[in-house]
Amino acid sequence: MYQEERLLKILEYLNKNNSMSVHTICEMFEVSRDTARRDIVQLIKQGAAVRSRGGISLPVLKNTIKNYRERLEAYSDEKRNIAKRALEFVSEGEHYFFDVSTTVSFLSQYVDKNITVFTHSLDNIEILSEKKDVCVYSMGGCLNKENRFFYNPDCMTYINGVKFDVAFLGAASITKDGIFYADEEDAYIKKEVCKNSSKVIVLADYEKFDKLSYFKGIDWEQIDMLVTDGMPPDEFVRIMEAQDIKIVTV
Repeated sequence: MYQEERLLKILEYLNKNNSMSVHTICEMFEVSRDTARRDIVQLIKQGAAVRSRGGISLPVLKNTIKNYRERLEAYSDEKRNIAKRALEFVSEGEHYFFDVSTTVSFLSQYVDKNITVFTHSLDNIEILSEKKDVCVYSMGGCLNKENRFFYNPDCMTYINGVKFDVAFLGAASITKDGIFYADEEDAYIKKEVCKNSSKVIVLADYEKFDKLSYFKGIDWEQIDMLVTDGMPPDEFVRIMEAQDIKIVTV
């Protein structure tokens, strides 16, 4: 198992248990204490964990996961440029899924065509409700107040009854294993949406590459296009070329 895979699994464990000992890492992954310590150093260096007695633990939540408003401000110029470029792939009369991503919320601001949008994002609903030419469908359910999306287990049945021409999805992190997200429910929605979309377009700023997040939502083979603000690192370019994913930079 590569280190990146272990780190993601360690983060998943931390998300459920808050702390993890060196001994547990060694047992879970069948690695030496030196390897476990290198994993710990890497997570601490990235700010995803803090050192604790005998291992690591999660930092205070507010320091590890930016809330929606903070994310909206981070790299806002890049997000706006990506959203403006994504407008090229919106056509009159089609059905779309708009993700809860902050970058996609900018797309909601800029879109000005007669389209139908399905979304679980509170902010997209608010923005698109002011667009007279856009028909908006909300999936409803319980509101995740921190990341501002709705979730209801029954929404999976709803999603499976709709065919999307294009799904515009964001990313919390882009790894060699796929696209990851902070919330398990949100990742699950994206998995189902991809199954029912003729085209999947990921909108993500360059800073998302090689970041760490908790829950996998999209496999590389499910993606048709990536719109970003810089050419991805070489290893990611090779992955996307192998999967015939179109890379669009702004």
